[in-house]
Amino acid sequence: MPDFLLELFSEEIPARMQARAAEDLKRLVTDGLVGAGLTYASAGAFATPRRLVLTLEGLSAHSPTTREERRGPRTDAPEAAIEGFLRGAGITRDQLEARADKKGDVFFAIIERAGRPAADIIAEVVPAVIRDFPWPKSMRWGAGTLRWVRPLQSILCILSDEAGTDVVPFDVDGIVSGNTTEGHRFMAPARFPVAHFADYAAKLKRAKVMLSSEDRAAHIRHDADQMAFAAGLTLVADAGLLAEVAGLVEWPVVLMGTIEDRFLDLPPEVLQTSMREHQKFFSVRNPETGRIERFITVANVETADHGATILAGNQKVLSARLSDAKFFWENDLRVARAGMGDWLDGLKSVTFHAKLGSQAERIARIAALAREIAPMLGADPEQAAEAALIAKADLRSDMVGEFPELQGVMGRYYALEAGRDRAVADACRDHWKPMGQGDGVPSAPVSLAVALADKIDTLTGFWAIDEKPTGSKDPYALRRAALGVVRMVLENGVRLGLGPIATTAFAAHDERGVSEAASLAAFFHDRLKVHLRDEGIRHDVIDAALARPPADDLFLVVARARALAAFLATPDGENLVQGFRRAANILHQAEAADGVEYRYGADPKFAETAQERALFDALATAEAAIRPALRSEDFAAAMTRMAALRAPIDAFFDAVQVNAENQILRRNRLNLLHRIVETCGAVADLSKLEG
Repeated sequence: MPDFLLELFSEEIPARMQARAAEDLKRLVTDGLVGAGLTYASAGAFATPRRLVLTLEGLSAHSPTTREERRGPRTDAPEAAIEGFLRGAGITRDQLEARADKKGDVFFAIIERAGRPAADIIAEVVPAVIRDFPWPKSMRWGAGTLRWVRPLQSILCILSDEAGTDVVPFDVDGIVSGNTTEGHRFMAPARFPVAHFADYAAKLKRAKVMLSSEDRAAHIRHDADQMAFAAGLTLVADAGLLAEVAGLVEWPVVLMGTIEDRFLDLPPEVLQTSMREHQKFFSVRNPETGRIERFITVANVETADHGATILAGNQKVLSARLSDAKFFWENDLRVARAGMGDWLDGLKSVTFHAKLGSQAERIARIAALAREIAPMLGADPEQAAEAALIAKADLRSDMVGEFPELQGVMGRYYALEAGRDRAVADACRDHWKPMGQGDGVPSAPVSLAVALADKIDTLTGFWAIDEKPTGSKDPYALRRAALGVVRMVLENGVRLGLGPIATTAFAAHDERGVSEAASLAAFFHDRLKVHLRDEGIRHDVIDAALARPPADDLFLVVARARALAAFLATPDGENLVQGFRRAANILHQAEAADGVEYRYGADPKFAETAQERALFDALATAEAAIRPALRSEDFAAAMTRMAALRAPIDAFFDAVQVNAENQILRRNRLNLLHRIVETCGAVADLSKLEG
């Protein structure tokens, strides 16, 4: 069975497109080959800045010969019907076979399709994949019609086995397939032939090309760590930047440069952001001072001076960029030390939303809400309001204007320079968190109060003007905001009712959204289900927990849901649920038929059987233990006590007829069923469970 190697060689592919493109190439080609009847043992895809590569091991040499029998019309059918069958099957009349059937002779078509060589199939599949490749952006060049991310220069396409190597012949827009490629643009530009994938990878390496992006990233990380360590410094980890840089070079050469002393007093976040965004440099920190003192750059070429000229040029460019940053920083400091009044005044003219007013109006709402929330979190209300009032001031700063991702981080620096308390400054930094799943949540009381107020104001504001998420559309990131509230509440163990807080927030919008409070509560519950899905907690379990008040205390709801989920994972749990459902069904049917509710207390003196009396005793014992467990919110203990009811409930239903002819007994037993339902549903409404 031959091995297959395909290389699409072009001008530079954008780094952020490479990984997806390699996977798309593998998927599209293998799907096409398998659809044509070929099989393979394994597949690998690679990307460098100038090439996409696919290798298949153990590819079948031919597609299999297939034989199909297709039943047709009767032999005495109209001629038109027979001709239609022939056209559909793609055969002639002499290929028909008549066979006896219950209702007469019937024509059968015997359709044989001979297998095809792998090379012929590849020659059809690969050009089609190239022409229809799903690049996010592509271009056309020259006089051809082919669109590719960058001009496509050559195609290597070979099949190899013990007998040798064969080129799969085809052309795409005048580019003819072959068995040659080239290495590094500068250090090994000559083209060379390859015989198979191992030969290809070895020759590429000799030609200064590292084929695997993982290998390039590992090489960069290793050399950068070693250089930083040798200088007594530490590399600032940046996985995203590492992946991007690995896609920019075919032969990574790691170099470390210095940052001029005049820039070392800039906030480290400024240095790191500027170098990452503008030059794709890694930051190197002094662990003793916390300052960024060096940078790591990755060249794509080895030089006789060991990168000295490259470093010198990079340092000049970096100095120019950091000069801008230093200018912004010094200007911002003057405004901050003056109390940030200019920035706060400027926010009055910045529209947050046409229907929700300016940023200054929004800030006033957040401050009022933060002041109300603060006592519930053990935070100082005045500090929370103070932090909320200045948290967004840095939006008007030069530094955040240049680097929007530093919003909040710079706010903390400016608050400290303005003489504000550290808790207030920290809240300025953290007020927008968490932005996504990977972000940490604020934990300091003042920070938490401001962050909650910020997100709740956002949600109630857009609910008030009826700008809710619809389907996949969520232009104001409201789902993310609600999930942020959920995470802050749960990860900090916060006990507060979101309902009254939301009502207060809605009131700041002239009562426009108060009627939407229930809709917003349902939205929070939906986000809660999404958050708990990763824990394996079913949505119906959460619904069961939500059915018991208070539903707006999310921490309490989750505690109930987790206890119920753990309980249902045990045999006792499932059995108790079955007993609950049996009792609830009989009770509901009787209430519907009688038009009354049976919930006025069952009396043990009317118990006729030992099983009935035992159930009364078991319920009394369980209720005596469940009530204090519920008061202490030990829901696991409450569920454990409920589990002890399984046996007496089962014994009751086995021995006792609930719908007795004696109406006194019947009424007492139905009231007993209500007691079972209430006791078993004390933690969560078990009727909400599915299955």
